[in-house]
Amino acid sequence: MPGLNSTDSSTAEPAPLTRLPFPPVTKSHILHCSYDYWHPKYRSSALKARIIPLTPAFLSYLREDGIVLPPETEILPSTPQNDTTAGFSWDEDPSPDPALQFPTIHRQIQTTIAELGGLVAPKLNWSAPKDATWISMKKNSMECANTNDIYLLLKSSDFITHDLEHAFDDCVPDPCIPSSSINYVLVLRKWFKMNPACEFRCFVRERRIIGICQRDLNHFSFLFPLIPTIQNTILEFFEGTLKNTFPDRNFVVDVYLPEPYDKVRLTDINPWAPRTDPLLFSWLELLTLSVPSPLLGILESEPLNVSSDEDTQDEEPEEEVEWKPEVRLVKKDDPEAYSFTSPQYSAHKLPREVVDASLSGESGMREFAQNWKLMMEGEMDLRRGEESSDDESDGVTTTAAEIK
Repeated sequence: MPGLNSTDSSTAEPAPLTRLPFPPVTKSHILHCSYDYWHPKYRSSALKARIIPLTPAFLSYLREDGIVLPPETEILPSTPQNDTTAGFSWDEDPSPDPALQFPTIHRQIQTTIAELGGLVAPKLNWSAPKDATWISMKKNSMECANTNDIYLLLKSSDFITHDLEHAFDDCVPDPCIPSSSINYVLVLRKWFKMNPACEFRCFVRERRIIGICQRDLNHFSFLFPLIPTIQNTILEFFEGTLKNTFPDRNFVVDVYLPEPYDKVRLTDINPWAPRTDPLLFSWLELLTLSVPSPLLGILESEPLNVSSDEDTQDEEPEEEVEWKPEVRLVKKDDPEAYSFTSPQYSAHKLPREVVDASLSGESGMREFAQNWKLMMEGEMDLRRGEESSDDESDGVTTTAAEIK
């Protein structure tokens, strides 16, 4: 019957989601999250930093394969000497000084490091090389004291490569904004030891913060009594600084709350896109979270309805409670609070053998490459088998009876 069929179709359950319901990610939104776009607008709330525009020569250096660093001391012109080493072959570095390709930027970086107190933390437009701190002279730190520290981090980072090669990935086509329109910059932030417990990520949807969580996935018990303070401080900052001034309605904000947790420092603005890590939330949760409409109060022009009815006089008006976003922290029994999982950014690290070989210079890398080639051809296994058989013939053979 037609009537029954129509009723069944109207009450049918909606189809399950097959993809995250993100709004289209535009190239303009990605550019709005670039450090050089938002930092001038919110300089008073941001951490102290300097922005250096990058030239094509410097970008080519970052994109080049291999890591060749400028000499730490100025190379003096060679003077003629007696040839007392005839017949010997010495390893010399045939690579020229890469800084000769971008001398102005090289000097500007040196000057900026001195202006900011001698220690800085680098990043490009969107990303910092946090995945490359394993190779830094300061283990697991982005602290840089000279240009080579910066170059080493930038050239070793997959995050930096993503900024250079994939900034507009998954964006809707926009012929008005080509990839060449990106003006790449190097950001040098004054270095100081940040307390990871005081870093928070805030998710903004339709110009409202709908969730706040830790950035560091470790348990900090002292944070739980501070949840109301953290919540109110961040909301007050957002309402007075970001809510009506950032051009996009959806974005993600990283902030730092130093003790006594009454002031907010803006550290980064990230796209509202799958590339941004939701940390303790999930993107499905954030995209489908039901948020009540903001309380608007009573309009002044609206007359107040006064009734003489005794029943209505006895009733007390219901007090409306303002909705506030959840502050989600890592609990003591959460899996994130323990080191059972792989270390952070471990997918971007290299085997220890490669690192050790690179520290040994050109000869170490050459020996490693030769050994690797032999191993791939199976010769290394044969040699090890021959050596083990020689060892067994020189030693005492253990029989099954002796094992028992």
